[in-house]
Amino acid sequence: MRFLMVLLAMSGMARADGERAGDFDYYVLALSWSPTWCALEGDQRNSPQCEASKDFGWVLHGLWPQHENGWPSYCPTNARNPSRADTRDEADLFGSSGSAWHQWNKHGRCSGLTADDYYDLSREAFGSIVRPAVFRKLDKTVRLPASVIEDAFLEANPQLSADQVTITCKAGYIQEVRVCLTRELEPRDCGRDVRRDCTMDDALFDPIR
Repeated sequence: MRFLMVLLAMSGMARADGERAGDFDYYVLALSWSPTWCALEGDQRNSPQCEASKDFGWVLHGLWPQHENGWPSYCPTNARNPSRADTRDEADLFGSSGSAWHQWNKHGRCSGLTADDYYDLSREAFGSIVRPAVFRKLDKTVRLPASVIEDAFLEANPQLSADQVTITCKAGYIQEVRVCLTRELEPRDCGRDVRRDCTMDDALFDPIR
């Protein structure tokens, strides 16, 4: 029983649902490599994000309010939900209108902003980070160290340091680049629970379709 209580306490440190909107310390900007998401999940869902005509590379997984340890989610808010037209207008950023809705519902509510302002801030944050053009030039799947992705982002964004960028992997693939930003969208060091780089030296990286 004591062990179970410890596990529950640890899980509570990582995430808390229903916290007060606007109560957080910084943002995590999560950039997802669309070909990876499509290979692992999106194709099976017949997601419009994975249609060849979309030509997606890095898309915005989300702009996530974060505590120094853990994160809030599904916060109660008086802000109105975005309309279908609103989320459709964000599909170019998030990959699909469904993703835009999900990010508002789970994370955007916790920002303390209206949906319109959250989407505007998300677009501003996305635009503040240069996505290295070299990744769009690949014409076949490659294997590479995850550190190569981080190095490319650091070179393209000299305002960033290694402690402000995290690379994640999933099922052997490069999954995401996560950048830690202040509430004013200035780079800052990631918390210890975010600063966990993928250490794979042969991660798969698919080309844009």
